[in-house]
Amino acid sequence: MIDECDSRPGTGPATARPRQPPESPDPGTRRVRGSARLDPLAAALLTFAVACAGSGTVQLWRDELASWSAALRGPGELLAMLGYIDAGSGAYYLLLHGWVSLFGDSPAMLRMPSALAMGGAAAFVVLTARTLFDRRAALFAGLLFAAIPAVSRYGQEARAYAFVTLAVAAATWLLIRALHRPTALRWLPYAVAVTCAGLFHLVSLIVLLPHTLIMLGRWWDTRSWRLPAGYALAVLASLLPLIPLIAVARGQVGRQIGWLHPPHVRDLVGLWSTLSLSVPVSYALLAAAALPLAWPRGRRPAAELALAAALPVPAAWLISQTGPSYFLDRYLLFTLPAWAVLAAAGLGALRPRPLGVVGLVLLTALGLGDQRQLRTEHFKGPGDGKRAAAFVAAGYEPGDGLAPVGGRDERLFMFGPMVEYYLPENVKPRDVFAERSAVAAHDLFPTECARPARCLDGVRRVWVVTWSGTSNPYHAFPPDQEKALRDHYEVVGTTTAGTLQVTLVVRTR
Repeated sequence: MIDECDSRPGTGPATARPRQPPESPDPGTRRVRGSARLDPLAAALLTFAVACAGSGTVQLWRDELASWSAALRGPGELLAMLGYIDAGSGAYYLLLHGWVSLFGDSPAMLRMPSALAMGGAAAFVVLTARTLFDRRAALFAGLLFAAIPAVSRYGQEARAYAFVTLAVAAATWLLIRALHRPTALRWLPYAVAVTCAGLFHLVSLIVLLPHTLIMLGRWWDTRSWRLPAGYALAVLASLLPLIPLIAVARGQVGRQIGWLHPPHVRDLVGLWSTLSLSVPVSYALLAAAALPLAWPRGRRPAAELALAAALPVPAAWLISQTGPSYFLDRYLLFTLPAWAVLAAAGLGALRPRPLGVVGLVLLTALGLGDQRQLRTEHFKGPGDGKRAAAFVAAGYEPGDGLAPVGGRDERLFMFGPMVEYYLPENVKPRDVFAERSAVAAHDLFPTECARPARCLDGVRRVWVVTWSGTSNPYHAFPPDQEKALRDHYEVVGTTTAGTLQVTLVVRTR
């Protein structure tokens, strides 16, 4: 069965375009009966449960440790840091600060807000599918979204990407409602959703490009200037609150994403296989998403969703050619809800009907191996902070120092916080090469000593943390720090913890 949305005037063959808005029932207010009312909630609970499964077992990786470091600061300290670094993540850090204050900072609790956000995104996936297609497509979309490995991966990630996905999924559904009945009460929530998307990640504002094209397509049918006027005002209202953030974040681009290089054509092609974090799922999604484009009654809404799903990818690629690069799979995660709806509509349109169920089961099965893999201990990044911290705690003495590998490049791996996060409350070695702490420096990283030997005065024992796989306990340390340690300390014990090496050195002179 096809929704009333799919039989709008102007979408059938050889019909004259009306000059008045369509008279079909409003998809945003059409009565939903019985159990269908619970479909968005069911999809949200399913996605939340899948995202939570195993979220407390995998150790935090460097980006999550940055979130943890920021969330532990008071609001004043956090705002001071955002003026210097990571302003684009400020909204998420403030939210996480409040959450940690209430529920603690265990791995599961740090990641749970993201699982909740992915659950919210699933609800909007169902609403979008039901509005544009039918209930069958909506049910398929909810199940399919929960089964995509990347949804679980970033639903158990203490970063903002799940919130971006939620905001964009909400904005897309709210746009569809507003385009059908362009009133101020419908444009306002759309503007709020776009603002939220920008607050959580400015790159997500690329979605305004396909949204604008969708609006122009609807306007071409109705020729009512209420559509472009209302849309323009909503976009303006959504961008105005973001201007200060854009100004601050622009000055931080070099530190934030300076490591990203302009992408090649092969990166554009290769992104698709990494977007869902499963090669077979990626191509199965693409195949299923193409089906509604060949479905006569669903071609129009499918084409609109295809714009929202696909257009941000080449747009980000083109933008990244002439300035800072923003082309990264997780930066474009917000396109997955549209892909899930498209694929669900395609599977739901298959006849006989059991074929759609078979396709859904097959697509889910294709991702099971990747679902298991992303829940393994070392999936997210190098290091074993838990084992390294246990070694330090077992031999700790009050007054001990900690020397995680530093320097401009190595500090990005957050070896210090990686160990400190897992240390017991009564084990607090001081970072010996930190002239100012990260909090005092309004940064994610401490300010390192200009004269390392002097900073070691009075420190009898130091726990040195660097990369494993080498006999050099000071591998990758800045030369002046390595010299200070070699000149005054001798090794008394060492252990390997994954890609970390922890060495205890004791002062000899």
